[in-house]
Amino acid sequence: MKRLLLQLSVLTFLVFCAASSCTGTKKAIEVTDEEKMAFQQQKGDTVRIASDSTEYEIIIIDPGFNFWLASIARPEGYYSQTFLENRNQILVINWNQRALQPLRYGNNLYELQIDYSPTIDYGYEVNYKLYNYFVYFQRKYNQRLGPWFPRI
Repeated sequence: MKRLLLQLSVLTFLVFCAASSCTGTKKAIEVTDEEKMAFQQQKGDTVRIASDSTEYEIIIIDPGFNFWLASIARPEGYYSQTFLENRNQILVINWNQRALQPLRYGNNLYELQIDYSPTIDYGYEVNYKLYNYFVYFQRKYNQRLGPWFPRI
């Protein structure tokens, strides 16, 4: 009898949720006018993210990122290296999963995988610029690569 009551309670809850739109809503990212200017840049600027000690390099060719990084992103030193490494690890995993599924996510946004290992110390600058590129990318293309909203 208790099992039947529990099943009826769960069924009632599911029907109530379906009727009252109990599902979560997808919140759009609020973008400032200054960011919109950066996103609308047509001139291609190249940002090189490199660490000579690890011989690691990322080249970002996305119009507006350099402007966005210099004018809108939090300044260097705002985040700790540990924070950046932890976030980058999650963001890279999600990026790579999307890069492996071009039919589902489109091959225009996630063209290449990122080789990022949590066991390598890439240094602050690499982690800072990579993290900020993820924030820029998510805000520009209205994507979510992690469980949190990309904020500045």
